[in-house]
Amino acid sequence: MDDRLTEVDASDLLRLAVEIAREAGDLARRRREEGVRIAATKSALADIVTDADREVEQLIRDRLAAARPGDGFLGEESGAERGTTDVTWVVDPIDGTVNYAYGIPHYAVSIAAVTGAPDPASWAAQAGVVFTPAVGELFHATRGGGAWLGDARLAVTERADAGALLATGFGYDPATHEGDLARVRQVMPIARDLRRAGAASLDLAYVAAGRLDGYFERGLQPWDHAAGALLVTEAGGVVGGEPGGRPGRAMTIAAGREVFDAVASAIYR
Repeated sequence: MDDRLTEVDASDLLRLAVEIAREAGDLARRRREEGVRIAATKSALADIVTDADREVEQLIRDRLAAARPGDGFLGEESGAERGTTDVTWVVDPIDGTVNYAYGIPHYAVSIAAVTGAPDPASWAAQAGVVFTPAVGELFHATRGGGAWLGDARLAVTERADAGALLATGFGYDPATHEGDLARVRQVMPIARDLRRAGAASLDLAYVAAGRLDGYFERGLQPWDHAAGALLVTEAGGVVGGEPGGRPGRAMTIAAGREVFDAVASAIYR
């Protein structure tokens, strides 16, 4: 029998993700207190990776391999590996690495368990955790089980009559900045104000929690949105973008339905 046909229990996946996210977050926080060394740059000079990113991802990978050795893995620092089960873990060990390197406490460990092909165009997210080590907040969701911050159930904002509080981000490649700024100019007429905090998983978690009315950004990778998108949809929101109407490199938009439609209309007009 093919293990890929085995039923998955989202609550079991969530329990494992929560346990590992807390351990990984504690390691990230300790390394931040000890001092951070920049290990390399990635897509551009400003796009950095620290030794802690790699160490934290390896911890997560080791813990998952010990608990569920057949599962696949897709991580920001170590790439993709297809497993023998239908489950793939999508991991950003430290989302907000630049914040982390500068000592800004707005960073997170993001872990999601998805089923199907390890491709956001076709996968189904089953469980997701976004944990903020510096603050100690743990956002979590399961497919069909709602989105939560601790024991408090989350819900997106339904209306933003005074204008929407929106978040966005900018790519590290200077060649993309003009387009990003032009997009902000398109969206600002419907906005109360704009936030640019530097961690996509937390922007999505904050939309789920109603701390933001909406979020949009070009250039996200699968590990940036895998857990956060599940939080938003389980909190009653909508997540979409490009390509194919799903969050992706060309665009990600997340909000309650009314704000989502307004942001999408402003961006694509």
